[in-house]
Amino acid sequence: MSSTATTALSPLYPNVKLVPRLNTERGGADHGWLKTFHTFSFASYWDPRYMSFGNLRVINEDRVEPSEGFGTHGHREMEIFSYVVSGELEHKDSMGNLEILKRGDVQLTSAGTGILHSEYNRNNKSVVHFLQIWAEPHTRGLKPKYFTRHFTDEEKTDKLVTVVAPIGSEGVNEEREGSGPAPVQSNVSLKSTILSPGKSVEHIFSAPASGESQRKGYVHVIQTSGYNTKVSKGNRVRVNGGLELSEGDGSFAWGAAGDKLHIQNVGTTSAEVLVFDME
Repeated sequence: MSSTATTALSPLYPNVKLVPRLNTERGGADHGWLKTFHTFSFASYWDPRYMSFGNLRVINEDRVEPSEGFGTHGHREMEIFSYVVSGELEHKDSMGNLEILKRGDVQLTSAGTGILHSEYNRNNKSVVHFLQIWAEPHTRGLKPKYFTRHFTDEEKTDKLVTVVAPIGSEGVNEEREGSGPAPVQSNVSLKSTILSPGKSVEHIFSAPASGESQRKGYVHVIQTSGYNTKVSKGNRVRVNGGLELSEGDGSFAWGAAGDKLHIQNVGTTSAEVLVFDME
């Protein structure tokens, strides 16, 4: 996708380029036990225009039915993180980890040279709703590692909180369970906010990679009011004073160092929004 999109979508910051990725344009499927959306090509959904974005390879918004899940399968050379919106997600892997993840939890697996894991909804009554995100590592052949972090709704309300950040970044530690962002072996960060009506937050683009004039960003509005494959509805935000996004919508963004993504809730209910930053 080109970074030469019209600046009419970003009147507050005309140098920032925005390209929307609407809910109706996402890939996905209803498998009965799993309802899923794919921002990028994944499984049976393939679109050469949407293979990746910077280091970001997968953003899947998944809902798994009670007592169902993903059986044991393998990964290697990928950074995989789960952002739990509601319900309970059991993670079990070949490193000996077994954990039930709940709302506010962020779990990150650095697959490195290879791991096996499964993800199940052991709850027999409630659906689990989570986002599964993959990023390509900056270094191959690393030892697999596992991290979990927890962020309360209060922490994220009307603030943009960094929940995943590159190892070596300020505030990032490599404890299995600890405070601050989960450490990732990739040049990508993930921020989260729960925006009240009328409130706004800003993300400031950091310096682009060497030889590049712009840095990349991606905004995603989580589908918190229910599964919907049609035109987006529910919570609504405005990006940079122009582009409006509702639940399930997203937008690619490009900006130079110091440019901003201004995100304002223009709806009547709180909106949960993710903001990615990458080279």
